[in-house]
Amino acid sequence: MPVITKRATEIFNQSSPLTSPLESSEFVTGGTAPQAGAGAQLVPLHGGVDEPPAHVAIIMDGNGRWAKSRGLPRIAGHREGSRAVRRTVEAAIESGVRWLTIYAFSSENWRRPVTEILDLTGLLRRYLRTEVAELKQNGVRLRVIGDRTRFDVDIQADIEAAERETAANGRLNLTIALSYGARAEIAAAARAAAAAVSAGILDPGELNEQTFVKFLATAGMPDPDLIIRTSGEQRLSNFLLWQAAYAELVFLNVLWPDFDQSHFAAALAEFSRRERRFGARAD
Repeated sequence: MPVITKRATEIFNQSSPLTSPLESSEFVTGGTAPQAGAGAQLVPLHGGVDEPPAHVAIIMDGNGRWAKSRGLPRIAGHREGSRAVRRTVEAAIESGVRWLTIYAFSSENWRRPVTEILDLTGLLRRYLRTEVAELKQNGVRLRVIGDRTRFDVDIQADIEAAERETAANGRLNLTIALSYGARAEIAAAARAAAAAVSAGILDPGELNEQTFVKFLATAGMPDPDLIIRTSGEQRLSNFLLWQAAYAELVFLNVLWPDFDQSHFAAALAEFSRRERRFGARAD
């Protein structure tokens, strides 16, 4: 299966742009959008993975291109994408992953046409109202990060109900990033930390990386070990920028609606081949 792989620290610290996809066979080549099964290598769900990553985060990309390549409206791609979410939750549970975070709707997505936003929020309503019972039965805890206040009141209520009904579960912690942007998250955390200092709750000398993370939306969650992005794009798109500091990145040449258990397993197998040093020397 074609994959693009880089550590987050390599992307953030490099002085030159990423290698062009045409300059290395390790990168997905340009041209037409990936097709279902194109170049895919089927891998058993536990294919070579001794110890799965504790936390997998996914940038779900390619719904629109999937629909366009089939002459379908964009909503058709989003519907298929929601089915891929269900497959991925099942794969995470079966693989022993304990934390799964999916990037479902960015803060920038509000700039899309009103009709598409209505379609997306409609799918969100349906997911929250039809999937929660199964998530609860399967031991999945659901949480939402992002600015939920931008959604209609009924959706906000559905989010709160879903979080409340699954709060006791611990088999898999599923976090959905909705109306989320990492820069806004960091800015909000900085404001909250400043307010804590101003109120005398936090001593300025005690503000460091360890205390700052307590003000992030992901407080209490482990940082992602592995970040997967579908569709062959090579960027983080304002997703978990603070938390991704030492994540392993795998970019797959598959559109999100086609993502299945074999792709998830291939990404985990690639993760298991990495030597994670967290800035230290291998020797």
